[in-house]
Amino acid sequence: MDEEMDEGGDEFEYDTPAIPARTAFRCFWPLTRGLRKWLLVVWVCTVLAALAETEAILLFSDLTDHALQKGSLAAFWSPAGTWLGIAVAGAIVAYCGNSLAAWVTERFVLRLREHVFDHVQQLPPHFFQRHRQGDLLSRLTSDVEAIETLVVSGLVGAASAAFSALFYAVAAFWLRWDLAAATFVLAPLFWLAARRFSGSIKDVSRAGRVADGAITSVVEESLGNIVLTQAYDRRDAERRRLREEASAWFRASVRSTRLNEAYEQLVQVIETVCVLAVIGIGAWEISTGRMSLGQLLAFAAFLGYLYPPVRGLAQLGLTVTAATAGAERLIEILDVRPSVTDPGRPSDTGRPDGTVEVRGVTFRYPGAGKTALENLSFTVSPGELVIVTGPSGAGKSTVSKLLLRFYDPDAGEVLLDGVPLRDFPLARLREYVTLLPQETLVLHDTVRANIACGRPGASDRAIEQAARAADAHDFIVRLPDGYDTKVDPNSARLSGGQLQRLAIARAILRDAPVLVLDEPTTGLDAMAARRVVKPLRRLMTGRTTIMITHDLNLAPDADRILVVDRGRIVETGRHDELLARGGAYARLYRSQNNAVMDTGELRMPLWEETPAPVPAPAYDHGPGCEPYPPAGTWAGPACESSRQPASESYGEVPSYLPDGRPLFRDEEAWPAI
Repeated sequence: MDEEMDEGGDEFEYDTPAIPARTAFRCFWPLTRGLRKWLLVVWVCTVLAALAETEAILLFSDLTDHALQKGSLAAFWSPAGTWLGIAVAGAIVAYCGNSLAAWVTERFVLRLREHVFDHVQQLPPHFFQRHRQGDLLSRLTSDVEAIETLVVSGLVGAASAAFSALFYAVAAFWLRWDLAAATFVLAPLFWLAARRFSGSIKDVSRAGRVADGAITSVVEESLGNIVLTQAYDRRDAERRRLREEASAWFRASVRSTRLNEAYEQLVQVIETVCVLAVIGIGAWEISTGRMSLGQLLAFAAFLGYLYPPVRGLAQLGLTVTAATAGAERLIEILDVRPSVTDPGRPSDTGRPDGTVEVRGVTFRYPGAGKTALENLSFTVSPGELVIVTGPSGAGKSTVSKLLLRFYDPDAGEVLLDGVPLRDFPLARLREYVTLLPQETLVLHDTVRANIACGRPGASDRAIEQAARAADAHDFIVRLPDGYDTKVDPNSARLSGGQLQRLAIARAILRDAPVLVLDEPTTGLDAMAARRVVKPLRRLMTGRTTIMITHDLNLAPDADRILVVDRGRIVETGRHDELLARGGAYARLYRSQNNAVMDTGELRMPLWEETPAPVPAPAYDHGPGCEPYPPAGTWAGPACESSRQPASESYGEVPSYLPDGRPLFRDEEAWPAI
């Protein structure tokens, strides 16, 4: 677009603020509304499963003392049957709890992803110009999953570990409180180890997530520009870009693995010290007759069950700390406010007639150093065609953004049938105003679905009628599956002109009273542009149309032309009037027809054409004149075109470009360009 380079400052700096895990948790906890009762059920299942395991260990102690140590088979069957029943019941409860936890987890992820995606869709265009798409994709995928670890899995895991540790600790104290007390003296070592590693793990996790987003960006940019990559033989350059970003991810990943492994081994040493202390004290207790072997084995079993949840709680702290890095990146996106919102008291008087008024509008893009529009005013009556033209960067495309209310003006107002656009609900406003943008929107779907997105739920007949009106029906039915042929943004099935006619069909189907055309022929060759002119005229019939364009081929059809330069209207009138006036519009029109750049830096030869070809009797059987022979016919020199330069008349050719660089260089200087 014309003003893209002026829509803000430099590319977004990824300076994500650090936040504590508690703040991140509070930010996303409201999304669990409606799921909390199921979380409670999961916790109940966790408690029951922990109780079942505790009872099983106590039964093991009874079996050891009464059946194994005494060699009594009769004493085996009763506790064994009870143990089996408890094991089956515990397994069923654990299965139900884990399955329900998985359902809650995935439901939360789905809800969070929809929430973030919906928020991102409301953000203004300049936000996406300052953020790399690959990084946004990374935040919407892996960072969302990190939030799930923080809010749901972390909560379930913490509850499970806490209840298990509590029951095992109570049972251990019930068996031998003195031995349990001696053991728990070493428990704070787990917490100290986790605290020692948490800061480093959070830092390296944040670096890894940023690097992952950068890798996704490089891949997305490279694949999106694969033609340029291949045409300029940039494979090595793109590989180096990927290697640079992947190296950062590699370093973060290796450091993360080392930190986690060091923590695991330290915890293993602490556990070994605790177990040896228990065995040593237990052996001394047995030797004095104050403890049975079954009690010692049961106590050791409790420790075996106790340390995993204790270790899990400590490990969970590290996991939550790492997940907080992902939460920070998502919160950074969610803290960006949409530039426009629905009004508190919306006004909607029904389908408007289509009177558009821009009244004293001044606008500057967020972060930009200069205004894009300044005190701009004009009115478009219902059914009128107004063309807005001007040099690049004049502010033309900014007008279309304000008409769709992607932004609100800093001063002045834009009105539809006398009602400020701010007073319309956004969804209703965009039903009344249809945009045909420069870039043709193509969904990864069927041709039918691509047209129908203009009016969801439209009948097949309405879709076909819109395609016929856009001169698209004939080429659609020649596709392999007709209207059901799959297309996508990278599809080679359709040409640029055909895609544009699909976009016109979509706009026809939408049937809005106000139409905004933003460079509708941009990127099309002359033949394709001519083919879309007739469908465009059908589309504009009966609608208030504002066309932003460099291409002035449709200018004679316009009811009015507005020439914009530096955010102001410098000329207005009809095509013939403006040409006769010899001002800015006349210069633009002449530059276009003489293949002169609209910035006026270069002047090409001025040609005169005499459209009077010489008759060719070899194929012209009448008195008329056929300027081009039929295919396969050689007319000879008698039919050479008389299009020749009338004289060696050239405009002024400067020696230097506007930035001071020489226009022409010697071959020896070319490598330095």
